[in-house]
Amino acid sequence: MTIGVAIIGTGFIGSVHLAAVRRLGLDVRGVLGSSADRGAARAAELGVGRAYADLDELVADGSASVVHVTSPNNAHFPQVKALLQAGKHVICEKPLAVTAAQSAELAEIARTSDCVAAVCYNIRFYPLNQHAHRLVADGELGDIRFVTGHYHQDWLAKPTDWNWRLEADKGGALRSVGDIGTHWLDLTTFITGLKPVHVLADLATFIPEREKPGGPVETFSSSAGQTEKVRVDTDDAAAILIRYDTGARGVMSTSQINVGRKNELVWDIAGSCGSAAWHSETPDHLWLGRRDGPNEVLHRDFTLMNDTGIAAATLPPGHVEGFADSFFALFRQVYRDISEGGRQADSTWATFEDGHLEMQFCDAVLKSMQEGRWVEIREA
Repeated sequence: MTIGVAIIGTGFIGSVHLAAVRRLGLDVRGVLGSSADRGAARAAELGVGRAYADLDELVADGSASVVHVTSPNNAHFPQVKALLQAGKHVICEKPLAVTAAQSAELAEIARTSDCVAAVCYNIRFYPLNQHAHRLVADGELGDIRFVTGHYHQDWLAKPTDWNWRLEADKGGALRSVGDIGTHWLDLTTFITGLKPVHVLADLATFIPEREKPGGPVETFSSSAGQTEKVRVDTDDAAAILIRYDTGARGVMSTSQINVGRKNELVWDIAGSCGSAAWHSETPDHLWLGRRDGPNEVLHRDFTLMNDTGIAAATLPPGHVEGFADSFFALFRQVYRDISEGGRQADSTWATFEDGHLEMQFCDAVLKSMQEGRWVEIREA
């Protein structure tokens, strides 16, 4: 079966998707940039033979049956809707949309279509996170009681740092929560199987005025040239309390202004029989805690992990699997399912229903901050 692939977005994350798709040996038919000129220039730089002039041209390309959507958040809804309605499989970057109303509509379209529709929560696919998912499902930690952790970065710690995510009309009303916070939420709900039902949130914008450059700035890169001062009201950081459907409790924080923390995700899950913890900066180590025996650190190793963890691994023990490898493992599973005609029983990628839950969470967080109270997620 020949699968043709197109990619919307030619920035940092679009190039990561492209590299993983090429590693899988798939046929990249073309890319769509933020403008026809930028798309053509980036296609040449990336070695892609075709740059689509617009979304209509991409939709009309019958040779591209799968589309990766890595555009700014506000473009996800119209682009994904058009692609699904045209019968194309979609792998959409997180968050799925900018509101729960949008994500609900996309989830319904995906449910009634014959298309595979995945949200790119790649952090699930670090092998030890897959191992932890199976560990909890098998009851090895007992009943989950307390889930804590954070996702901290520093790439927006200066007033001169800029990215389209800072603007609510492009990234959504929530920034640190909608961007990296949904990663943490998706990962911990995937591992534990718990669903958040209530939230209490406190958000902060520590840099209310920033220098906006005249041209586009790629994610994690610095701006240059002429700038203008603009007001910013999206969240630099957040502290959130969570109540889960089983009665378990959670505490999470997000920040994009913690100096020195480049890209640090931490989760710690406490159960009635044991605990587990993982740190993204040492992704090949999983800490396991015990009350009546020695704690241990499990290394990513084919001979030590469960079958779910092994399925996500590609390199021998001692050869660290990192960020790019998680995309490869995710896409490998999604494209297997596309070849098989649909999601398989052992699949662990995030569905549009998962993406909708993340948007319901974000809407509830915003409502909680505005009203200063616990908010039930289904209220939002």
